[in-house]
Amino acid sequence: MKSADMEQATQTLRTLPGDETRQILWRFADRFDLQLLVQSARAVARGPVARLVADGGRNSHEWTARKAQLLPAFDEAGLTAAFLDPEQGGFIAGPKNLALALVAFELAWVDAGAATCCMAGHLALAPIYARGTPEQRAHWLGRACPPRPGEERKPFRGAFALTEPLPFVGVETTVLGGKVRIAEWRNGCEPLLQVEKRGRFITNMEFANFATAAVDSADARLKGSCMVILEDTDPGVFERGTPARKLVHQLSSTSDPVFSLCVPASRIIGGYKVKDGAIVPRYSHSEIIEAVFRRTRITVGLMTAAKLLSAVEPVIRYQRNRFRGAEAEPGSPRHELGLQAKEDALHRLVDIWATGEAAASLGFAAARLFDELDPLELRKNEAFAAQGIEDPRMQFRALMRMEKDAIEFLELDAQPEAKRDGARHSALAGNVLVQFAWREMLAAVLCPACKLWNTGHGATMMREAVSLMGGYGITEDCPGFLGHKWTDAQLEATYEGPEAVQRRQLSLTMTTKLFVAQFRLWIAELRRIASERPDTGASALATAMQLWLWTLDHLRDANDPSGAPLYHNARQGVSFSLADALCWLLAARCQILDVFELEAKGPANPVVAEGLPGQMRFLTDLCHVQAARAAGETGRICAELVHGYASPSVSPAGPKEFVRLRVQLDGCLTGARLAKDRAATALTSVMIPETLDYPV
Repeated sequence: MKSADMEQATQTLRTLPGDETRQILWRFADRFDLQLLVQSARAVARGPVARLVADGGRNSHEWTARKAQLLPAFDEAGLTAAFLDPEQGGFIAGPKNLALALVAFELAWVDAGAATCCMAGHLALAPIYARGTPEQRAHWLGRACPPRPGEERKPFRGAFALTEPLPFVGVETTVLGGKVRIAEWRNGCEPLLQVEKRGRFITNMEFANFATAAVDSADARLKGSCMVILEDTDPGVFERGTPARKLVHQLSSTSDPVFSLCVPASRIIGGYKVKDGAIVPRYSHSEIIEAVFRRTRITVGLMTAAKLLSAVEPVIRYQRNRFRGAEAEPGSPRHELGLQAKEDALHRLVDIWATGEAAASLGFAAARLFDELDPLELRKNEAFAAQGIEDPRMQFRALMRMEKDAIEFLELDAQPEAKRDGARHSALAGNVLVQFAWREMLAAVLCPACKLWNTGHGATMMREAVSLMGGYGITEDCPGFLGHKWTDAQLEATYEGPEAVQRRQLSLTMTTKLFVAQFRLWIAELRRIASERPDTGASALATAMQLWLWTLDHLRDANDPSGAPLYHNARQGVSFSLADALCWLLAARCQILDVFELEAKGPANPVVAEGLPGQMRFLTDLCHVQAARAAGETGRICAELVHGYASPSVSPAGPKEFVRLRVQLDGCLTGARLAKDRAATALTSVMIPETLDYPV
């Protein structure tokens, strides 16, 4: 063993990972603007938000004067303007997905309702930002910026009105009860629209000045669906509705509004054209929602990740102090360690921490990806406009033709620079459509995976965190508000589309040739990592990915005993289960890559470098623990699918290649429990502050 490796092996975690470590892990160590934004968000979260929760602010459904004080706090900290471009009054130029993800993470560290309250204002603006006309963007985004010193105006706040009081509200967003018709259309004048919509569970309505609402046409002279901008000063009814009787997220305003308003056709988001005497919106409501949700779902997933990581310190403190003040003598293991003298308590906390790290890694990787994708999307639109390709279906077909080139780029990019065709690689790297097609595919995987796994499995692990606090966990004064966070996580799993929506999107994208090509390269990447650092669990993860890919290929070609195909749109017991397994693999992979980033960049930071060996040892062990869990879940799901749909008359051994991979996977779990033991031991000695840095 090398001397550096020996030193790392003897080191252990000294303190909880600090800001400098997180900045490296999540790739914003070189972004001073984001570091300041994090500190501003943290000051709000652990100041006014925490005091409000501690004082019982969550005990009412109504939007109170005390809760309303959060809005100017968001404004003054720059959180409201974080969504805006500098020309609209913001302070961050370029894409802001990582910035907003960090804000949501910091606020949800204390209370997810406060995070939702802040982020819902951005959600209301997102349709205008993503698909609005230049005039709409300039007008409404500029008004949403908090007033500058000396300005005598109030902030313009919005709500996003999609869901409606239909059966199974929020499940089927393609069915709209809200309707729009042409109220008046005089020659030479802009048409006037009559909008009728009843909303359900709409956030920010108590104080919203405007709403971006999804509606369907009820007029032959207006084609399809669209989203429209409604203001509280428009003629008609802008009824905010009664508060929803939520069990969670009480620091956000949620109600069931009623709109019956007359607005000009220029309020159609993205604009419209007149064809054959009818108004044709440029974007349907579903096209706008897709553009918005594929970004904002990431922030929701990170809100759950924040809960998990925020639970670590309170649980450690509770475990150590559990018997103090009783019969335990100072200096005795019972007094010094408390519940941490028991392996079960430590192992369960290791699982919670490992899940939180993986969830954060997956979420922030997705946010960074969209920061890369956003400018490419603008360039893609310009390229299509130059070619006269405006119809979304024609654009989709044009991008599909780029799939072969995108696969070629990935294969060339994976080769050593000296061996690849440099000219061809450069040409493909400079092709906007190729680069967009590749990242678009990644986004269609990472975004739903983050939302599905973080909030779904994350909610389960939050229950574990609460249970580790004993009866204290479900009291109002539980340190870290863990009981609130557990119940909040249940709602986040349904936000912006239930879990079936995410599984459906994954099941479509994960079968494409481009994704399969990328997935094979990820397996090869993990094999290389495993050869250098077997202690990360990369070998188990790579083998699990290989098993998953074999299972996917097998099921796509296989039939059940009745002759029906196994992998089919209607057979969600197959496709959705494979999507679940994929999420485990993606999260564990992102976690390993983050730890490698820390190993590479940590020594250059004097604050991180001091305790880096011990920190690397601990975080590497967490990677190993999570990789083993991901491999186990993948093996279980794949085995159920391969064997579960086979005829009872078939040999129970199953296909030889599958059996070989299963045996190989089991062997790759070597050392995983030793890593868990080391991580558990580290929890008994890691230093934590005397008290939490926010009220309890």
